[in-house]
Amino acid sequence: MDLTGQIANFHFNHILLNAAGVKCQTTAELDQVLASPYSGSVVTKSATPMTRPGNPSPRYYQLPEELGSINSMGLPNEGFAYYLDYVLNKKTDKPVFFSVAGLTKDDNLAMLMELEQSNFNGLVELNLSCPNVPGKPQTAYDFEATRAILTEVFSFFTKPLGVKLPPYFDMVHFDMIAAVLNDFPLAFVNTINSIGNGLAIDPHTDTVVIKPKGGFGGLGGSLVKATALANVRALRERLNESIKIIGTGGVTSGRDVYDLVLCGADLVEVGTQLMVEDTPVFERLEGELANELDKKDYQSLAEIRGKLQIIS
Repeated sequence: MDLTGQIANFHFNHILLNAAGVKCQTTAELDQVLASPYSGSVVTKSATPMTRPGNPSPRYYQLPEELGSINSMGLPNEGFAYYLDYVLNKKTDKPVFFSVAGLTKDDNLAMLMELEQSNFNGLVELNLSCPNVPGKPQTAYDFEATRAILTEVFSFFTKPLGVKLPPYFDMVHFDMIAAVLNDFPLAFVNTINSIGNGLAIDPHTDTVVIKPKGGFGGLGGSLVKATALANVRALRERLNESIKIIGTGGVTSGRDVYDLVLCGADLVEVGTQLMVEDTPVFERLEGELANELDKKDYQSLAEIRGKLQIIS
Protein backbone atom coordinates (compact mmCIF):
# COMPACT_ATOMS: atom_id res chain seq x y z
CA MET A 1 0.00 0.00 0.00
CA ASP A 2 1.37 3.41 -1.02
CA LEU A 3 1.24 5.77 1.96
CA THR A 4 3.74 8.28 0.61
CA GLY A 5 3.68 11.99 -0.18
CA GLN A 6 5.48 14.56 -2.28
CA ILE A 7 6.28 18.26 -1.86
CA ALA A 8 8.43 20.03 -4.46
CA ASN A 9 11.23 17.57 -5.26
CA PHE A 10 11.05 15.92 -1.87
CA HIS A 11 9.61 12.42 -1.45
CA PHE A 12 8.18 11.33 1.90
CA ASN A 13 7.98 7.60 2.60
CA HIS A 14 5.41 8.34 5.30
CA ILE A 15 3.05 11.32 5.45
CA LEU A 16 2.98 11.84 9.22
CA LEU A 17 5.25 14.27 11.07
CA ASN A 18 5.26 16.44 14.17
CA ALA A 19 3.61 19.83 14.27
CA ALA A 20 6.13 22.60 14.97
CA GLY A 21 6.08 23.20 18.69
CA VAL A 22 5.72 19.53 19.71
CA LYS A 23 8.67 17.19 20.32
CA CYS A 24 11.08 19.47 18.48
CA GLN A 25 12.63 22.02 20.84
CA THR A 26 15.83 20.13 21.61
CA THR A 27 18.14 18.04 19.46
CA ALA A 28 17.14 14.99 21.52
CA GLU A 29 13.46 15.53 20.67
CA LEU A 30 14.21 16.15 17.00
CA ASP A 31 16.30 12.96 16.91
CA GLN A 32 13.45 11.02 18.50
CA VAL A 33 10.95 12.09 15.84
CA LEU A 34 13.40 11.30 13.04
CA ALA A 35 14.17 7.91 14.57
CA SER A 36 10.55 6.78 14.34
CA PRO A 37 10.20 4.36 11.40
CA TYR A 38 6.75 5.82 10.79
CA SER A 39 7.57 9.54 10.67
CA GLY A 40 8.08 11.01 7.23
CA SER A 41 9.98 14.03 8.43
CA VAL A 42 10.60 16.39 11.33
CA VAL A 43 9.79 20.07 11.75
CA THR A 44 12.09 22.14 13.93
CA LYS A 45 10.69 24.35 16.64
CA SER A 46 9.77 27.68 15.10
CA ALA A 47 12.95 29.67 15.60
CA THR A 48 13.41 33.25 16.66
CA PRO A 49 16.81 34.92 16.15
CA MET A 50 17.83 34.42 19.78
CA THR A 51 16.95 31.90 22.47
CA ARG A 52 13.48 32.58 23.84
CA PRO A 53 12.04 31.17 27.09
CA GLY A 54 8.43 31.72 26.05
CA ASN A 55 5.50 32.52 28.29
CA PRO A 56 5.34 31.74 32.03
CA SER A 57 3.95 28.40 33.21
CA PRO A 58 1.47 26.83 33.38
CA ARG A 59 1.17 27.40 29.64
CA TYR A 60 -0.14 24.05 28.36
CA TYR A 61 -3.22 22.18 29.56
CA GLN A 62 -4.68 18.89 28.39
CA LEU A 63 -8.45 19.21 28.16
CA PRO A 64 -10.80 16.21 28.27
CA GLU A 65 -10.05 13.84 25.38
CA GLU A 66 -13.00 14.91 23.25
CA LEU A 67 -11.84 18.53 23.40
CA GLY A 68 -8.05 18.49 22.99
CA SER A 69 -5.71 21.07 24.49
CA ILE A 70 -5.13 24.74 25.16
CA ASN A 71 -1.74 26.40 25.21
CA SER A 72 -0.01 29.73 25.26
CA MET A 73 3.59 28.66 24.87
CA GLY A 74 4.87 31.94 23.44
CA LEU A 75 7.44 30.48 21.02
CA PRO A 76 9.96 29.01 23.47
CA ASN A 77 12.96 27.86 21.41
CA GLU A 78 16.73 27.52 21.49
CA GLY A 79 17.37 30.19 18.86
CA PHE A 80 18.02 30.18 15.14
CA ALA A 81 21.71 29.21 15.32
CA TYR A 82 20.90 26.12 17.43
CA TYR A 83 18.53 24.70 14.83
CA LEU A 84 20.69 25.70 11.88
CA ASP A 85 23.60 23.81 13.39
CA TYR A 86 21.33 20.80 13.85
CA VAL A 87 19.97 20.67 10.31
CA LEU A 88 23.38 21.27 8.73
CA ASN A 89 25.01 18.43 10.65
CA LYS A 90 22.24 15.87 11.06
CA LYS A 91 22.64 12.80 8.86
CA THR A 92 19.21 11.57 7.77
CA ASP A 93 17.51 10.27 4.64
CA LYS A 94 14.31 12.08 5.57
CA PRO A 95 13.55 15.61 4.34
CA VAL A 96 13.70 18.18 7.14
CA PHE A 97 11.55 21.27 7.65
CA PHE A 98 13.18 24.35 9.21
CA SER A 99 10.52 26.59 10.77
CA VAL A 100 11.14 30.30 11.42
CA ALA A 101 8.89 32.68 13.32
CA GLY A 102 10.51 36.04 13.87
CA LEU A 103 8.68 38.57 16.03
CA THR A 104 9.22 41.21 13.33
CA LYS A 105 9.45 41.23 9.55
CA ASP A 106 13.13 42.09 9.77
CA ASP A 107 13.70 39.05 12.03
CA ASN A 108 12.16 36.78 9.42
CA LEU A 109 14.03 38.33 6.52
CA ALA A 110 17.36 38.05 8.33
CA MET A 111 16.84 34.39 9.19
CA LEU A 112 15.67 33.53 5.70
CA MET A 113 18.67 35.32 4.20
CA GLU A 114 20.99 33.23 6.37
CA LEU A 115 19.19 30.04 5.33
CA GLU A 116 19.46 31.08 1.68
CA GLN A 117 23.21 31.55 2.05
CA SER A 118 23.70 28.33 4.01
CA ASN A 119 24.09 24.75 2.80
CA PHE A 120 20.68 23.74 4.16
CA ASN A 121 18.95 21.63 1.51
CA GLY A 122 15.58 20.90 3.11
CA LEU A 123 12.29 22.79 3.20
CA VAL A 124 11.67 26.07 5.03
CA GLU A 125 8.45 27.02 6.78
CA LEU A 126 7.71 30.69 7.46
CA ASN A 127 5.35 30.76 10.42
CA LEU A 128 2.94 33.67 9.94
CA SER A 129 0.41 32.42 12.45
CA CYS A 130 1.47 32.18 16.10
CA PRO A 131 -1.48 33.37 18.25
CA ASN A 132 0.31 33.17 21.60
CA VAL A 133 2.83 36.01 21.68
CA PRO A 134 1.35 38.87 23.71
CA GLY A 135 1.13 42.08 21.69
CA LYS A 136 2.09 40.45 18.39
CA PRO A 137 -0.70 40.00 15.81
CA GLN A 138 -0.85 37.06 13.43
CA THR A 139 0.62 38.34 10.17
CA ALA A 140 -1.44 36.09 7.93
CA TYR A 141 -4.68 37.77 9.02
CA ASP A 142 -3.35 40.94 7.38
CA PHE A 143 -3.43 40.14 3.67
CA GLU A 144 -1.50 43.24 2.61
CA ALA A 145 1.23 42.54 5.17
CA THR A 146 1.42 38.93 3.99
CA ARG A 147 1.86 40.04 0.39
CA ALA A 148 4.51 42.57 1.43
CA ILE A 149 6.66 40.09 3.33
CA LEU A 150 6.40 37.42 0.63
CA THR A 151 7.38 39.98 -1.99
CA GLU A 152 10.52 40.78 -0.04
CA VAL A 153 11.26 37.13 0.72
CA PHE A 154 11.05 36.00 -2.89
CA SER A 155 13.24 38.85 -4.04
CA PHE A 156 16.17 36.76 -2.76
CA PHE A 157 14.96 33.36 -1.51
CA THR A 158 15.30 30.46 -3.95
CA LYS A 159 14.94 27.36 -1.75
CA PRO A 160 11.64 25.46 -1.22
CA LEU A 161 9.52 27.67 1.05
CA GLY A 162 6.07 27.34 2.55
CA VAL A 163 3.97 29.31 5.01
CA LYS A 164 2.16 28.23 8.14
CA LEU A 165 -1.29 29.79 8.27
CA PRO A 166 -3.84 30.52 10.98
CA PRO A 167 -7.39 29.20 10.60
CA TYR A 168 -9.74 31.25 8.45
CA PHE A 169 -13.45 31.31 9.17
CA ASP A 170 -14.99 33.36 6.35
CA MET A 171 -15.28 32.19 2.74
CA VAL A 172 -14.16 35.60 1.51
CA HIS A 173 -10.97 35.26 3.55
CA PHE A 174 -10.17 31.98 1.80
CA ASP A 175 -10.47 33.84 -1.50
CA MET A 176 -8.32 36.73 -0.27
CA ILE A 177 -5.45 34.68 1.15
CA ALA A 178 -5.39 32.38 -1.90
CA ALA A 179 -5.17 35.41 -4.20
CA VAL A 180 -2.05 36.47 -2.31
CA LEU A 181 -0.39 33.07 -2.08
CA ASN A 182 -0.99 32.18 -5.74
CA ASP A 183 1.21 35.09 -6.79
CA PHE A 184 4.31 33.46 -5.29
CA PRO A 185 6.29 30.25 -6.00
CA LEU A 186 5.40 28.63 -2.68
CA ALA A 187 6.14 24.94 -2.25
CA PHE A 188 3.44 24.40 0.35
CA VAL A 189 1.08 25.86 2.90
CA ASN A 190 0.58 24.41 6.36
CA THR A 191 -2.94 24.76 7.73
CA ILE A 192 -3.98 25.18 10.50
CA ASN A 193 -2.14 26.59 13.46
CA SER A 194 -4.02 26.47 16.76
CA ILE A 195 -7.30 28.36 17.04
CA GLY A 196 -6.67 31.43 19.19
CA ASN A 197 -7.93 32.65 21.48
CA GLY A 198 -9.85 30.14 23.55
CA LEU A 199 -10.30 29.97 27.29
CA ALA A 200 -10.80 27.00 29.63
CA ILE A 201 -11.85 26.98 33.29
CA ASP A 202 -10.97 24.53 36.06
CA PRO A 203 -14.35 23.65 37.64
CA HIS A 204 -12.73 22.82 40.97
CA THR A 205 -11.04 26.18 41.46
CA ASP A 206 -13.01 28.50 39.15
CA THR A 207 -9.71 29.68 37.66
CA VAL A 208 -8.33 29.62 34.16
CA VAL A 209 -6.07 26.65 33.42
CA ILE A 210 -3.09 28.49 31.93
CA LYS A 211 -1.28 31.59 33.19
CA PRO A 212 -0.32 33.71 30.14
CA LYS A 213 -2.68 36.31 28.70
CA GLY A 214 -5.18 35.91 31.54
CA GLY A 215 -5.88 32.32 30.50
CA PHE A 216 -6.38 32.86 26.77
CA GLY A 217 -4.62 30.36 24.52
CA GLY A 218 -4.62 28.44 21.26
CA LEU A 219 -6.88 25.41 20.93
CA GLY A 220 -5.66 22.15 19.43
CA GLY A 221 -6.66 18.50 19.28
CA SER A 222 -10.08 16.96 18.64
CA LEU A 223 -11.98 20.22 19.00
CA VAL A 224 -10.35 21.80 15.93
CA LYS A 225 -10.77 18.97 13.40
CA ALA A 226 -13.74 20.49 11.57
CA THR A 227 -11.93 23.81 11.17
CA ALA A 228 -8.78 22.07 9.96
CA LEU A 229 -10.73 20.07 7.37
CA ALA A 230 -12.49 23.20 6.14
CA ASN A 231 -9.22 25.10 5.72
CA VAL A 232 -7.51 22.26 3.87
CA ARG A 233 -10.51 21.82 1.58
CA ALA A 234 -11.04 25.53 0.90
CA LEU A 235 -7.38 26.18 0.16
CA ARG A 236 -6.99 23.09 -2.03
CA GLU A 237 -9.87 24.35 -4.16
CA ARG A 238 -8.27 27.80 -4.51
CA LEU A 239 -4.49 27.37 -4.59
CA ASN A 240 -2.30 26.65 -7.58
CA GLU A 241 -1.84 22.91 -8.05
CA SER A 242 1.91 23.33 -7.51
CA ILE A 243 1.33 24.55 -3.93
CA LYS A 244 1.02 21.45 -1.77
CA ILE A 245 -0.86 21.35 1.53
CA ILE A 246 0.17 20.08 4.94
CA GLY A 247 -2.95 19.37 6.99
CA THR A 248 -2.65 20.02 10.71
CA GLY A 249 -5.22 19.91 13.49
CA GLY A 250 -7.60 17.47 15.13
CA VAL A 251 -5.72 14.24 14.45
CA THR A 252 -6.40 11.53 17.01
CA SER A 253 -7.10 8.56 14.72
CA GLY A 254 -6.23 7.15 11.33
CA ARG A 255 -9.65 8.22 10.11
CA ASP A 256 -8.73 11.82 10.95
CA VAL A 257 -5.61 11.47 8.78
CA TYR A 258 -7.74 9.94 6.00
CA ASP A 259 -10.18 12.85 6.17
CA LEU A 260 -7.43 15.46 5.86
CA VAL A 261 -6.02 13.67 2.81
CA LEU A 262 -9.53 13.38 1.36
CA CYS A 263 -9.80 17.15 1.66
CA GLY A 264 -6.50 17.58 -0.17
CA ALA A 265 -3.61 17.26 2.30
CA ASP A 266 -0.30 15.93 0.99
CA LEU A 267 1.25 15.48 4.45
CA VAL A 268 -0.33 15.49 7.91
CA GLU A 269 1.13 16.91 11.12
CA VAL A 270 0.28 15.70 14.62
CA GLY A 271 0.40 18.00 17.63
CA THR A 272 -1.77 17.39 20.70
CA GLN A 273 -1.91 13.62 20.22
CA LEU A 274 1.87 13.49 19.88
CA MET A 275 2.06 15.22 23.27
CA VAL A 276 -0.24 12.53 24.70
CA GLU A 277 1.27 9.38 23.16
CA ASP A 278 4.79 10.40 22.13
CA THR A 279 6.29 9.07 18.89
CA PRO A 280 4.53 5.64 18.98
CA VAL A 281 1.46 7.61 17.82
CA PHE A 282 2.89 7.63 14.27
CA GLU A 283 2.77 3.83 14.02
CA ARG A 284 -0.77 3.64 15.42
CA LEU A 285 -2.09 6.36 13.12
CA GLU A 286 -0.47 4.88 10.01
CA GLY A 287 -1.86 1.44 10.82
CA GLU A 288 -5.36 2.85 11.27
CA LEU A 289 -5.00 4.87 8.08
CA ALA A 290 -4.04 1.73 6.15
CA ASN A 291 -7.09 -0.05 7.58
CA GLU A 292 -9.36 2.78 6.42
CA LEU A 293 -7.97 2.51 2.89
CA ASP A 294 -8.19 -1.29 2.93
CA LYS A 295 -11.86 -1.20 3.95
CA LYS A 296 -12.60 0.73 0.76
CA ASP A 297 -10.26 -1.34 -1.44
CA TYR A 298 -7.85 1.54 -2.05
CA GLN A 299 -4.16 0.80 -2.60
CA SER A 300 -2.76 4.31 -2.30
CA LEU A 301 -3.39 7.73 -0.82
CA ALA A 302 -3.35 9.14 -4.35
CA GLU A 303 -6.71 7.46 -4.94
CA ILE A 304 -8.41 9.57 -2.27
CA ARG A 305 -6.30 12.76 -2.11
CA GLY A 306 -8.57 15.74 -2.75
CA LYS A 307 -11.47 13.46 -3.77
CA LEU A 308 -13.99 14.65 -1.16
CA GLN A 309 -17.53 14.27 -2.50
CA ILE A 310 -20.30 16.83 -2.05
CA ILE A 311 -24.05 16.34 -1.99
CA SER A 312 -25.56 17.29 -5.36
